[in-house]
Amino acid sequence: MLIIKNLYVKIKNNLIIKKLNLKINKGEIHILMGPNGSGKSSLSYTITRKVNYNIYKGKIKFNNKLINKLNTYEVSKLGIFLSFQYPIEIYGITMFNFLKNLFKKNKNKYIKYIFKLCNKLDINKKYLNRYFNYGFSGGEKKKNEILQMLILKPKFSILDEIDSGLDIDSLKIIFNNIKYYIKKKKDSSFLIITHNTNIINYIKPNFIHILYNGKIIKTGNLHLLNKINKYGYKNIINF
Repeated sequence: MLIIKNLYVKIKNNLIIKKLNLKINKGEIHILMGPNGSGKSSLSYTITRKVNYNIYKGKIKFNNKLINKLNTYEVSKLGIFLSFQYPIEIYGITMFNFLKNLFKKNKNKYIKYIFKLCNKLDINKKYLNRYFNYGFSGGEKKKNEILQMLILKPKFSILDEIDSGLDIDSLKIIFNNIKYYIKKKKDSSFLIITHNTNIINYIKPNFIHILYNGKIIKTGNLHLLNKINKYGYKNIINF
């Protein structure tokens, strides 16, 4: 589904991604970890073609289509979704008006469907009349990100620290809904960026990658998480 080959990315004159290779097949869940400032969010912005994240060298293909020169809108139309580490607030647009415009068809049925998803995510329906994310807590914003994912039904989802800053109840709700989506849409794929080594209590990944200094330096399975828990990143980076 997603193939990244020999990727180099620059912001202005700063090289932030270096010789990065990654392959994610349909139905796979990949976890991306690494110290702060390693380039994890930068990789997500590059895949979704954020402005100023310039591909200096290499290729990104999604379902055999080269996306290097596409813009963010074109990439999203292909079925790529990104949940933000720090979801933005939009003053003047209500949650309800924003969400209803995500529906491509059957707009007359969207109200009941939005209510159904709000119940699954334990989102207070009163929030639908508030401005988008405006004044929401961190947990409420993260639930809203998953709500959008469930509505859009993407082929490939990048979840950037969707679990950060959540209490235990919100954490369970978030990951139960991710598991629900994985079960319902078996050919969808995920790249989950996290610092939480306990994520395996909620999600069973196919691969775990360690990103450091803009490059994937280690790929493994659940045993790699045990090493991180025991030794931290330093031991792996110096290996």
